[in-house]
Amino acid sequence: MTDDNAPLDAACHCGAVRFRVRLAYGFSTARRCDCSFCAMRGAVAVTARIDDLEIVAGEENLSLYQFNTGTAKHYFCRTCGIYTHHQRRSDPTQFGVNVACIEGKSPFDFAELVVTDGVHHPSDGPSGIRGILRFTRA
Repeated sequence: MTDDNAPLDAACHCGAVRFRVRLAYGFSTARRCDCSFCAMRGAVAVTARIDDLEIVAGEENLSLYQFNTGTAKHYFCRTCGIYTHHQRRSDPTQFGVNVACIEGKSPFDFAELVVTDGVHHPSDGPSGIRGILRFTRA
């Protein structure tokens, strides 16, 4: 879907937070997670290396949320509330990026998404794939 090296423009819903990101593996890492937080937020995330995400506007408008172990850092626009990205607990050298924030992309662009086992986090022991989420256009 994309050249892995091409920078992509992204923003929250209101546009107060804007960022540019290079995806580590294109859109091939698109996935959902079934941990309590991700299940409620419902976002599709893709992978970027920490150094490959640059906030170009509105960094002061980002709000940080941490829970449980406090390792993962989840960022949101404090104006519109949209989750933009998070620093991963499973690999703190990576960000998970909200696909819906990427210009021209939608979570509904994916016919199937892997759902990872976030209830049994990889940092806590064996985990894996919980299932496949499918989207079929009517």
